[in-house]
Amino acid sequence: MKRIETALAECVVFEPDVFHDGHCHRFQCWNAELQRELGLAEGFVQSAVSQCGKGVLRGLDYQWPDPQGMLVGALDGEVYAVAVDIRLGSPGFGRWAAATLNSENRRLLWIPEGFAHGFVVLSETALLNHMSTAADRPGHAARVRWDDASIGIAWPLAAPLLSAGDAQAPRLAELAPDRLPVYA
Repeated sequence: MKRIETALAECVVFEPDVFHDGHCHRFQCWNAELQRELGLAEGFVQSAVSQCGKGVLRGLDYQWPDPQGMLVGALDGEVYAVAVDIRLGSPGFGRWAAATLNSENRRLLWIPEGFAHGFVVLSETALLNHMSTAADRPGHAARVRWDDASIGIAWPLAAPLLSAGDAQAPRLAELAPDRLPVYA
């Protein structure tokens, strides 16, 4: 598996080796040995799948006070996936990194704990796999506004389709400090 650095040192893209035998193709999404080699101590405790249509933008989501690290990949279709450092005191606070994930490149984006994440669907539909280091806790779900000018994400769609929660999410500066992770 190839490791590709992003604009944020903690967020990494992984590109698996794909093996073809003429009848099918196979690739590893992840394994514990590689996780240790790359220094990612977190273990995955949950895997979830989401399917969305073209133009749908989800996020920027995070979980607090029980943060999650997340590995995201597109099983089918294509998305533009984004991670934003929201850790108070971090040198990267408010900065973002992005990767195009699709069923052709099989890339995976590692989003560490303390980062918000989101994606927009570029294909007709997309089927995503999300592996998390902590279980989803509905009362801990939190959001940062997707188009917060202080973050300045260069989304590839100007007018995405948003849920009511995503459309009304607060800007990063509007969040109370006790609702954000702290850089260690």
